[in-house]
Amino acid sequence: MRFTMPVPLAPYPTPHVPFTPPATGSESQLVCSGCRNLLLYPIGATSVCCAVCNSVTAVPLPGTEMAQLVCGGCHTLLMYIRGAASVQCSCCHTINLALEGNQVAHVNCGNCKMLLMYPYGARSVKCAVCQFITSIGASTSTVEQKLVT
Repeated sequence: MRFTMPVPLAPYPTPHVPFTPPATGSESQLVCSGCRNLLLYPIGATSVCCAVCNSVTAVPLPGTEMAQLVCGGCHTLLMYIRGAASVQCSCCHTINLALEGNQVAHVNCGNCKMLLMYPYGARSVKCAVCQFITSIGASTSTVEQKLVT
C-alpha cells in the first residue's frame, strides 16, 4: 500500500508584503457609483471600472471641489460636486438636497430633542426619528403638532 501526500488546491501561502502607498500625487480616490466602495485610480483617468460591481464611475475634472452628505433615506455617505442643488443616492434613489453651510439652519425637535437640520427659510421641519413636525420661528410649545398617519 502506497501513501501519497494530498496536493493543496490553492498555491502555497506567500509571505505578507506590507502595503506601500504610491508616491504622493500619482493616485486619487472616489466612491463607486454602484456599490459605494472606495476606488483608487491613477491621476489623469477619465473613468474607473469597479472590480466589485463592474460599474463605471466618471472621474471629476481636475480641480473640481467635492463635498459629502449622508443620504436621508439609507444613511449612506454620498460624494458630489460642490455646488450641486440635489444628489440622488445610488443605493436607495432618494433625492437629497445638497445645501451649503450658509443655506441650512438647525433646531431641536420639539418631541425627542434631536438636532434637526433644515433649509433656511422653511416654515417647519419633520423629525426623521420620531416623525414630529416642529414649526420654525414660533414658540415651540404652542405651534408644534404630531403627524397624523
